[in-house]
Amino acid sequence: MMVAVTLSRYIARQFVLSVLSMLASLTGIVCLFDFIDLLRRVATKPDVSTNVVTKIAALHIPYFSMEILPFAILLGGIVCFWRLTRSSELIVARASGVSAWQFLTAPVACAIVTGAIGTMLISPLSSMMYRQAEELDQLYLRTGGGPLNFSSGSLWLRQSDTQEDTHGVAILHAQGVQLKDGVLRIEGITVLRLSPQDTLISRIDAPSGYLAKGAWSLEGASTVRPDEVQSPVGHMLLPTDLTVDRVQESFASPDTLSVWALPSFISLLERSGFSSIRHRLHFQSLLALPILAGTMALVAAGFSMRPSRHGGVAKMIGSGVAAGFLLFTVSKVAEQFGKSGALPPLLAAWAPTLAGLCLAITLLLHLEDG
Repeated sequence: MMVAVTLSRYIARQFVLSVLSMLASLTGIVCLFDFIDLLRRVATKPDVSTNVVTKIAALHIPYFSMEILPFAILLGGIVCFWRLTRSSELIVARASGVSAWQFLTAPVACAIVTGAIGTMLISPLSSMMYRQAEELDQLYLRTGGGPLNFSSGSLWLRQSDTQEDTHGVAILHAQGVQLKDGVLRIEGITVLRLSPQDTLISRIDAPSGYLAKGAWSLEGASTVRPDEVQSPVGHMLLPTDLTVDRVQESFASPDTLSVWALPSFISLLERSGFSSIRHRLHFQSLLALPILAGTMALVAAGFSMRPSRHGGVAKMIGSGVAAGFLLFTVSKVAEQFGKSGALPPLLAAWAPTLAGLCLAITLLLHLEDG
């Protein structure tokens, strides 16, 4: 029993080091390509410094690490188990009576713990930094309507202001939002009209309004300019290029929300009548990450623990990599079905993980029992 425990610790240590090395390598490669793409985008904007690009690329690192984590576990596990098999350490262990299930318990547990750390700790950090990166990207690299934020039951949006040919921006805040019968209605409205130099032109207040075709229709509006008293206007149209569909699509990306904030945000979306499919799918994917990590460790073991004397080691390792990418493809297809509403988010997030787990267990049963 002591031998099995000592062996499990040794294998777990080798597994963790291999996974961390693979994660660092893959993240570095992806971040390098991301940095090059940002440099390409900033080439047409001479007023944006390289420091901004570097900061955006650095803020993307946790996000890419989360995306790559399952593959790092798969590839790192394949390298680790293949090395241990090539050096005959696993062969000797199995010949001494220690089953594969015994010495794989610790590596699989490490993989599950790694996935749980990613979900509970790295994911909130990733969402915060990714949100900051999106804000910088919107500010310096993108053009158009601007970012939209929907939180705490209120609506914030930034759009171009074409009134009086100012060519500035209008920042709209609504304390209440409701989508009913295809009409976006807002309450407690405040609009700040700013010039291109970010100086205040006027403030508009209205108790209610709705999104009409090509404009926000404000009821009972009043306006006030700097150094002037407030004057009632009544019905007022505020031009906009937004539509209901565009407002929905512009909601905060699920990647910018912490796993801890997603449940309340999903409830808020559903209370307001907006679609929460993307956010529910992302939330379930984060919950499934620890099991997916453990599954990848088992898949790696199943494809790389075959003794070298049987031949076809390269083929088996290649099959393991192919199986991992096949699982990735299936998960992405299921994700698209989930986003379209063809599959429930719970099934779309968990089905590929459970299918991969069944595959891994089948491989290990065949390896262990013949």
